[in-house]
Amino acid sequence: MSVLVVGLSHRSAPVALLERAAVSGDDLLKLLHSVRDCGHVSEAAIVSTCNRVEVFAVVDRFHGGVTSVSELLALHSGIPLDELSRHLYVHYEERAVQHVFAVASGLDSMVVGEGQILGQIRTAFKLAQDEHTIGRDLHDLLQRALRVGKRAHHETGIDQAGASLVSVGLEVAGKHLGPVEGKRALVVGAGSMSSLAAATLSRAGAGEVVIANRTFDNAVRLAASLESPARAIRMDELTAALAEADLIVSCTGATGRVITADMLTAGAPAGDTGAPARRRFFLDLALPHDVDPAVREVPGAALAGLDDLRVAQEAARAVGPEAVEEVKRIVCDEVSAYLSAARAAAVAPTVVALRSKAAEVVDAELSRLAGRLPDIDERAYKEIAQTVRRVADKLLHAPTVRVKELAAAPGGDAYADALRELFGLDPSRPEAVARADNIEGSQT
Repeated sequence: MSVLVVGLSHRSAPVALLERAAVSGDDLLKLLHSVRDCGHVSEAAIVSTCNRVEVFAVVDRFHGGVTSVSELLALHSGIPLDELSRHLYVHYEERAVQHVFAVASGLDSMVVGEGQILGQIRTAFKLAQDEHTIGRDLHDLLQRALRVGKRAHHETGIDQAGASLVSVGLEVAGKHLGPVEGKRALVVGAGSMSSLAAATLSRAGAGEVVIANRTFDNAVRLAASLESPARAIRMDELTAALAEADLIVSCTGATGRVITADMLTAGAPAGDTGAPARRRFFLDLALPHDVDPAVREVPGAALAGLDDLRVAQEAARAVGPEAVEEVKRIVCDEVSAYLSAARAAAVAPTVVALRSKAAEVVDAELSRLAGRLPDIDERAYKEIAQTVRRVADKLLHAPTVRVKELAAAPGGDAYADALRELFGLDPSRPEAVARADNIEGSQT
């Protein structure tokens, strides 16, 4: 069984296509189970964010796995397969592990070094666990990926190599509004990205931060956690709040538009006073988009979405090249260590099968001895049994230790294949696999 990644991201697809492909809620659950239950796939997890939709799977066939996952992505997104395929990327085995670790470290993010992806991988991991769609292979891979991401952020300056998506968006907002300090801010949504936006605005000195969310209690909790003046409102108060806000950040999981141009004009004073329109900036970080593009036509209003942040992304990449290179080295080292451990673990059932077969031969010969010499002294019999078992253990010790060492290197599975062929072993037997699992568990 091998790890396969099939997905699309801001690197491979335009935002409009990502918006169509994004899955959440019940749709995400349906896709997750569809992938897990399709042919060639034994485990599945899905990361679905505003910047990427990726399926992590354990498959028994490369081409069959790619075909099945691609067709399901097309089916659940409603995007024709021939159109979707042009933007999909595929990573397999070692390259799949390298990709997952790079994503967790922030190297593949729209803004290099942003830390939100760690939380998104953790969410995907937990969902797959709760839905029982992952087993040992993906569990170990995603758990290791989270550790690699934490290490990258703790040991390097990757966080400074590129600000978070929210911070970059607020920099763009500053060009339209000026400094955030003292501005009236409105955050629509109370999820991880919205919470980050609210905290960033608070630290930047926003005069007031208003939180609007469909679940009012969540908005109240988020407002209470902020340092600057903040309050929560219900979604039916959104139009009035828009009329008062200078900076609006929206990131919800809604499937339709949350903010429309009509909502802005509804709160505007009647008549033309001749005064210049008040400046307002909208930062739309949602997929599907929350803010109607027609907002740009409202006097004084400006709007930036994920497409508009691509230029900022390129600028962020130019900062902190040393930190980026250090993270790449960490990812490379971690990939090597992970693959070595995985190869060593893969040979364990073969080693156990070999020892089990030796034990069976020893037991059979001891039984034969007991049958031929029924009057043998019990003490002598025990001594003979211990001696024979020690001989078998000593003969097997060096080759089994060596095959584990050799298996950790690339191509090392050939040594396990040789053992199976030479001794006629079947490491897939339940007792062999169970004993191998117990041995590995006792060593961790």
